[in-house]
Amino acid sequence: MNNDTSIKDILLENFLTYVKIWTTSDSQKADEGIQPSTERQLELANHLKNQLEKMGIQSHITSHGYLCARISATEGYENSSSIGFLAHLDTAGEVSGQNVNPKITKNYDGTDIKLNEEITLYIEENPELLNCKGQTIITTDGTTLLGADDKAGIAEIITAIQILQDKNIPHGQIEVIFSPDEETGHGMDNVPLDWIQSKQCYTIDGGTLGEIEAECFNAYKSEITFTGKALHTGSARPNMVNAVTMASKFVSMLPQNESPEATDGYLGFYAPMEISGSMESAKVTVFLRDFEESGMKRRISTIDSLAQTCNAIFPNGSVETKHTFQYKNMKEVLDKNPHVMQNLIQAVKNVGIEPIISPIRGGTDGSRLSELGIPTPNIFTGGHNFHSRTEWACLEQMEYSVKTILELIKIYSKGKN
Repeated sequence: MNNDTSIKDILLENFLTYVKIWTTSDSQKADEGIQPSTERQLELANHLKNQLEKMGIQSHITSHGYLCARISATEGYENSSSIGFLAHLDTAGEVSGQNVNPKITKNYDGTDIKLNEEITLYIEENPELLNCKGQTIITTDGTTLLGADDKAGIAEIITAIQILQDKNIPHGQIEVIFSPDEETGHGMDNVPLDWIQSKQCYTIDGGTLGEIEAECFNAYKSEITFTGKALHTGSARPNMVNAVTMASKFVSMLPQNESPEATDGYLGFYAPMEISGSMESAKVTVFLRDFEESGMKRRISTIDSLAQTCNAIFPNGSVETKHTFQYKNMKEVLDKNPHVMQNLIQAVKNVGIEPIISPIRGGTDGSRLSELGIPTPNIFTGGHNFHSRTEWACLEQMEYSVKTILELIKIYSKGKN
């Protein structure tokens, strides 16, 4: 590879190959402890394993679907700090990830991009597109998500490794983990922690150019179960209790000004994710998100209070709540290891862009890994509109992510820890 254009060509080839492999995870199976939750994630893992081995890099896939690879330090750099990079194999289940048909718009002219007869990527709704004028935009045909979350991250890590080898760039030890089931909240449930030698890692799972993240939500999942009394609707009075009505009433009582669509920045929310059931039994799943632990305690208490209120409104039925911890804000761990973010900020500046430090309004495998003792901030991928039919990525922003990875490797190779 002699120039940046060839880097982009390889990056694009990798990315387009990965997004066409169906890897949607299954939240229900993941909640039951099945990992990987879908066998199709292993198809991508095996493809990546073969790709790494063709580069002479040994790797293995664990029984839970984690692809782990370690690249030995080059001669003279054996005492450099080891660094780890992570990205996840699965895509979200909100929109289909099967039969992805990516569309490439080269030399983007700054106008709306029509994906199909019904779906258009409008500038008004996506002003970030204007920052990519003259560049290459990758979208879908509007029938599926794209999968930039997180196949852009995978493509950027693999491409960085290819560049590292092709240009014979000296480096310390590098570790790579591609994990299953991140989108279900279970991405680090069975991570081979004892395999990881790096004292710091980085997830490549962020969004727009220059965005780096060292804090995220605290996260819980609340499951509220409603039990009613089923009777023939023609003779229901006065004893019938409709669990569907109870569940609907509960959802209507959630604070509307604290919903995902009404909040941004550091504001937390209640997100009803699923409602199901029948007259006799119904269930609502709500995601609770807050940057502060005190705020999370308040949200859990609010769910319990609303359940009790619902029980009072329907005294002949019953309501039960169950709260499951998902992940913790990684800020505390990263604050205790300031060099991890300092090195990342320097790497971003070294490639010629200004870092944008912002909170993750969600979580990454890095938040769980940080909680497990390995500080792991998040790096931009150049992807946008994740989990939707209007998901898109900018190739030039993706290229900057590759360059940032390479700069981090250089920094740690010099013993910057």
